[in-house]
This record gives sequence, structure tokens and C-alpha cells, in this order.
Amino acid sequence: MKRVDPMIESTGSGGSLFSDIVEARFSRREMLKFGSAGALLAIGGVAAEAFAASPLGFASVATSTADRLSVPPGYRADVLYAWGDPTGLTGTGPAFRFDAGNTATEQAQQAGMHHDAIEFFPLTSGQGGSTHGLLAINHEYTDESLLHPDGTKTLSAEKTLKSQNAHGVSVIEVQLRGGGWSVVRPSKYARRITARTPMRISGPAAGHALLRTAADPAGLEVLGTMNNCAGGRTPWGTYLTCEENFNGYFAGGSNADHKRYGVGSRAYNRWNETDERFDASKHPNEPNRFGWVVEIDPFDPASKPVKRTALGRMKHEGAMLTLAPDGRAVVYMGDDEPFERIYKFVSRDRFDPKNPAANRDLLDHGTLYAARFDADGSGTWLPLVHGQGPLVAANGFADAAEVLIRTRQAADAVGATRMDRPEWIAVHPTTGEVYCTLTNNTSRGRAGSPGTDPANPRTDNVYGHIIRWRDGTGPRADASATSFRWDIFVLAGDPANADSAKRGNVKGDAFGSPDGLWFDRRGVLWIQTDAAPSQMKSADYANIGNNQMLAADVLTGEIRRFLVGPVGCEITGMTGTPDGRTLFIDVQHPGEGGQSQWPDHRADGRPRSATVAIRREDGGIVGS
Repeated sequence: MKRVDPMIESTGSGGSLFSDIVEARFSRREMLKFGSAGALLAIGGVAAEAFAASPLGFASVATSTADRLSVPPGYRADVLYAWGDPTGLTGTGPAFRFDAGNTATEQAQQAGMHHDAIEFFPLTSGQGGSTHGLLAINHEYTDESLLHPDGTKTLSAEKTLKSQNAHGVSVIEVQLRGGGWSVVRPSKYARRITARTPMRISGPAAGHALLRTAADPAGLEVLGTMNNCAGGRTPWGTYLTCEENFNGYFAGGSNADHKRYGVGSRAYNRWNETDERFDASKHPNEPNRFGWVVEIDPFDPASKPVKRTALGRMKHEGAMLTLAPDGRAVVYMGDDEPFERIYKFVSRDRFDPKNPAANRDLLDHGTLYAARFDADGSGTWLPLVHGQGPLVAANGFADAAEVLIRTRQAADAVGATRMDRPEWIAVHPTTGEVYCTLTNNTSRGRAGSPGTDPANPRTDNVYGHIIRWRDGTGPRADASATSFRWDIFVLAGDPANADSAKRGNVKGDAFGSPDGLWFDRRGVLWIQTDAAPSQMKSADYANIGNNQMLAADVLTGEIRRFLVGPVGCEITGMTGTPDGRTLFIDVQHPGEGGQSQWPDHRADGRPRSATVAIRREDGGIVGS
């Protein structure tokens, strides 16, 4: 995720803390033992006989501060689709100009900036489904200094339009040919969705007064999506892209809702100065139209994306969809900011694999919950339902739509646990256990900030941790259940750190700031990191180097480093082909906070975020 300018971060409020409710039953030493990487949830886990040997069949990659992408011996990592590459809308162009001279119109036909979540959709069945498909890729934000020839020296409507066209989502057709992956150009599937693409608003908040504007008095259509970070996919073949730090695009925020979501006096890219829509003082409802999960049909480039308001409004970090035993869709989500919450949505209706049309609006009806992690290892999903508990008109929630538009305030009111930056969520393909990265939180324990609790046990949490839980009480997970059991899978850290509280309990290779999270079909948990440049230059990260990707055996807790990225980058976004022989990952913002020429390494070039295809040279299963 893009790190937000602290001047425009939102201000958290409300929500009961464990320390305010009950004395923690664990001392720090006991907590470390309880959360040891080798431990399994007390309620169950992967059976020992499920793995005859470690599923991590590769040599650990050393840490690095070099401006290159490193993978284990026997692997190749090929750049597939970098910022500015043609999407395939029309033939082979327009080509990327290394002087940043591409026009706004050309940018709308090219890869956007800062690739993030990525999903693969096979175009054929059988083995062909692993050699030919579509990739849907988020473009989170823009670096204006790289996007324009004169950087930020001047403002203009054309520059704003180019920036807006570098946001959103790419859909590209890809094929494995001659041992390597390439983008198919032209392609009837190719599409660029930007910050100006018309989108339908659906669900309980559609048409609500708080979503109406002068340009859209019905409150049913909004232009664009932006700051698209983590994402997800549905079993009916659509892509879920999530709007995260939308607040940074608006200036002139003044009301309480603006403050709770971080809309302040200025916008980091100053769109508001050339596009009045982003001036919240003139259009106070426009920010309410962002912070949603957007559903996109990658197979139909003429389809209109849909903002699904039933999933709540927050700084969405991912939408991990799984199915409950009864067929209902369950979507797990994080709100990526210090002291924000973990959520899930349970659909009212059931997925019908034989009737695709019946699933079209499955995410419009259901119940949204926020998680409370209790000190005894139990947890409760607290319903965010209008009329229940504190979610009534007297407390500022006039109707069901306002509960969803003010999701953060609703979670405050019911007392959901305030976490250390909840980011990506992954569900184990066999056990149904759920894992969530809590990337870091250096504010916990500071004066005026919440203290520790069992689910967030460290002050000055510079390295972050990964929490996991199992919904339900039966022998198998039930994603629709309202109770769960939880523990801490791993406390990230560096065992060489002089501060014992920061060493963590990693069994294997040290790492910090876990962010991206994904399970492969074997049940290997892949972890991607996003330490900020300021962190990487600190003493705490002296031994860790550039951001990286690791693989974890969740049975033993072993964690092994698989990849290290170039200077200043974040490693993010991960998906794979059904046969497990290709992994696609994204390298975001290489060179942030430093010097990088990756991936082109041209003296006259500039760093470019890119999607990378990773394969074993012998064609085997990646990671095995």
C-alpha cells in the first residue's frame, strides 16, 4: 500500500480495548509462547500427516540492497507488464516514452503506475487454463515527479487527466509461449479502467442522500476508482478491487465524517486545483463515493464496474472471498491504518455454480461484521446492523445506509478491536483457517495512543505480525459463524536486534512489515513485505535489506525467503496459474526513497512498477 502523508492521515477514535475490558491473561513471555510460529490453533490445524516433508523446496535467497530482483537458483523472473506498456487495446502501441512524454490519451491505453493486487482468470479449461488467461491488475497511485516531464513544477488539466488515467485497473490477455509469458496484443479483452471510468453504485447505500452530488443527483453513478490496493476474486469469475487511501485525493474536508476518514485541508496530488470534483468544500459528498470494494467482470470489457456498498466503506485492504459450508459468500477485509479493524461480510443468498446470473448481485445483500479478539483466545464477529445495539439514529446512524457509509464509526460504536494496520487476508485452501497481516504500528503505546492487548502485543511495533483464526466451533471452519478462536502465527522481527521485545519469533529468515499474503494450492503461505524507505534506513532494518517475498510452512512455522526486490520497492500482489507452475507478482514503486533504474536499467530511464512472471527453469511447481 502507498504510505499516506501524515498530514492527511485519518484520526482514529472509539472502540474498546482489551486493556479496558479485562486483564490480559498472558504476560509478554507467555504471549510469545502462545503465538510461536510453530504453534497451531488450539482448535485444530493441518494434520501432521498432510505433509511428509517440508513443502518449501527451494534454497533461501540472501538479503540484498542491490537494485535487482533476486530469486533462488533454478528459477527465472521475467518482467511481463510495466508502467507505460501498451495494454493491447489497439495493436502494439502506444509505446512508453522514457522522457515521460506520453499524453493523457496515451496513458489511458497503457499500464498505469504502481501495480498492486493481481488475479489470473483462465480463458480455457484443462491444461490450457494454465497457459492462457487474463490478468487483472490494480494501479494504486501515481508518483507525479515521474509521471510528467517537469514533475510537479506546474499544474494543468492535462496533467491531472494523465494522472487519473494512470490509476485504476488493467485487464490484459497473457499467454505462455516458447517457455515465457507475453501480453497478447491486440486483445478483445484488453481494458483500462481509470479514475474517470463510469461505475454503478449498488447495495443498501445506492441512491442515499450522502452519496448524491450536483453531477449525480440520483447517487447511483460515480466516475472512477482510485488508490486501488489489495483485491480479490469471486467463484463466479469477477475481480474485486479495493479503494484504500482515497482521502489523500481530496482537499477541503471539514465535517466529522471527513475527519474520521482523513480528508483534510490538502490533497497530495492537488487534483482539486484543476478538477473541482476533488474539492470537498464544494462537493462534500464526493469523498463518500470512495472507499468501497469494486466488482469488475474481466471477460466483458463493455461491462460497467460496480461499487458494492454492502461491504462497507473504509480504507479497504483486500476482499478475500470464500464460501461457507452452506454456500453463502463470505468476504474478509482489512482497514489499513493503525488502530483500525478487521471485517467480514456474509451474503444473504447462496452461490449457485449452475446459474451465473443468480450470482450477479450476491454481494449486495448480507451482513457486515467487525472482529473483536478477546484475551482468552476467543473472538466474536460483531454485526454492524442498523437498529441493533448502539447503531441507532440517536447515535448518528439514521438508516442502514449510514451504517455502511460510516463503517468506521459503526465499528467504533460496537467495540471492535483496534489492530496494528490490518492488510492482506488469506484463507487456507484445506482447513479454512484465516491469516491476516498486521503490517506495523509504531504508535501503539505512545502517549495518547492505545496500549497493547493480546492480539497486538507489542509497543512500537516496527516489524508487524500475522494473526490467524478459525471461524466456528466444529471440526471444520465455518466462515459464516459469528464466533472464532485465534492465535498469533508469527511475530516478525530480527533475532539480532538489541531490543529483545523486537526480535520476534520467526522460525527461519528474518523479515519485517508483512503486507501481501496468499496461499498456493498446496497450502504454502506466501508473505510479501512493505517496509517504508525510512524504516529500511533505520537500525531495526539494517540486517533485512530490500523488501522481499517469503514462503511459510504453516504446520511447522518455517519461513524461508524466496525473493528480494530492487531498491526502494514494495513486493505486492500475487496469484498463480491453476497448475502451480507460474506465479505472478508485482514490484511496486522501485526507487522510492532512493535511486533505482529497475527494470530497464537505462541511464536516461526512470523506475517502473511491473508485473513479473516467475517460473522454475525445469517447468516444475513453483516453491516445491
